[in-house]
Amino acid sequence: MRIRVLTSAVVAGVALSLVSPAVATAQVAPAQKLGNKSLASVLAADGHRYDHNWDDFDILDKAVTTVLKAKPKSDVAVLADGKVALTAFLPTDRAFRRLVHDLSGKRLGSEKAVFKAVAGVADVKTLEAILLYHVVPGATLTYKVAKGADGAKLATALAGTNLRVKVRHGSVFLRDRDTDDLNARVRAAAKNINKGNKQIAHGINRVLRPINL
Repeated sequence: MRIRVLTSAVVAGVALSLVSPAVATAQVAPAQKLGNKSLASVLAADGHRYDHNWDDFDILDKAVTTVLKAKPKSDVAVLADGKVALTAFLPTDRAFRRLVHDLSGKRLGSEKAVFKAVAGVADVKTLEAILLYHVVPGATLTYKVAKGADGAKLATALAGTNLRVKVRHGSVFLRDRDTDDLNARVRAAAKNINKGNKQIAHGINRVLRPINL
């Protein structure tokens, strides 16, 4: 599976640390007026279990808990600190299934099987890197702000990496470091998760890739 390339390249070439975001034209919501509910608590709301809904975030939740169980002091723990402002782009379970299919040609039938496929070839450090690449620290960006930020460059929590916002036909896309595949799209049905708090999230239909596969 080509995800093995992701494992070696990310771990060997990228340091893991939080960085200040460079949000080119986007305006950030004032953090002092927002609540402190964390995104980790949102992900855990259904009890850390798999189901048959491919449009929620059970696989992502499993990835977060797996990393934090192995590395409690990981920067991924920022997702559990609701006092820290950030924007996260959350791949749906379907997005992870699409990733496995893209890299292996297999279309798996359960969320558990999809996570097992990912975790079987991506170690904890790689999962950590992938998760951090989906987080923009310091910025609370609503979907409305994102729609007005075409071309904005977002520095992620994975040191030395960024995402580019692309707005096309009223939809928000994120351009990652994989130039050979389609860009992730923010799902309008999963926008502004945890709105009103310092930590906000938007569901996306593809897993963001910090290297070119």
